[in-house]
Amino acid sequence: MNWKGDDVVVFLIVTGVFFLVLVLRYFIVTGLFYYHFYLKSPEKYMSKRLSSRNFRKDQVYNEILWSFISSLIFAVIGAVTYVLWQNDATAIYIDISVYGIWYVPLSLILLLFLHETYYYWVHRLMHHPKIFKHVHKVHHDSLTPTPFTAFSFHPWEALLEAIILPILLVIIPVNIWVLVSYLIIMTFSSVINHLDIEIYSQRFMNSAIGKWFIGATHHHYHHSEFKTNYGLYFTFWDRWMGTESSKMQHKP
Repeated sequence: MNWKGDDVVVFLIVTGVFFLVLVLRYFIVTGLFYYHFYLKSPEKYMSKRLSSRNFRKDQVYNEILWSFISSLIFAVIGAVTYVLWQNDATAIYIDISVYGIWYVPLSLILLLFLHETYYYWVHRLMHHPKIFKHVHKVHHDSLTPTPFTAFSFHPWEALLEAIILPILLVIIPVNIWVLVSYLIIMTFSSVINHLDIEIYSQRFMNSAIGKWFIGATHHHYHHSEFKTNYGLYFTFWDRWMGTESSKMQHKP
């Protein structure tokens, strides 16, 4: 594809729009969770906090700063994906009848599974001693996570987080509304996992279905132990590879 001056301008405008949307999304979702669980009725949820330590000084400020940088990187990758879509270089489609209604939930499940697989192994790689301090340490500076930790990444990690989706969208046919739903799931899942307060009931987490889903408790042990619980949405890779925290496995 040959880029002209107008194409560059459009790309920059799309990047700017995506950046504003991402920042707005970040503040709305994280802000609502933070307000409800930490400001509105702190005494109600204080006893449910998973971490015994409090936030570090200036932690939330630093998380917001890194999240702005991550949002810019996400916006650039989103703009690239948009350009690819406009040039029919992705498998994104609009008319549900093209693949049938049955394919809609299947494509969402496929996206979640492939993203989970990619994230688990990249996440483990980022914990390699020679890579950790250059890529993943920024995120783990939040020893006690907050909702604002959800997108607090070093630029290299943000790039690794972002590139998988356009790759999948080039390969796998995905309806535009499945993509929107997936992005919503991604956002809320990340914030919930870093809430440091478990919103899922113990009954659900111990159920046949619930034990495969990751919540704040599962991810809390990753931030406190560093070498366990690498999953994103689901626990199956941690279970299969023996990296799930023993505290989760023996939780009553």
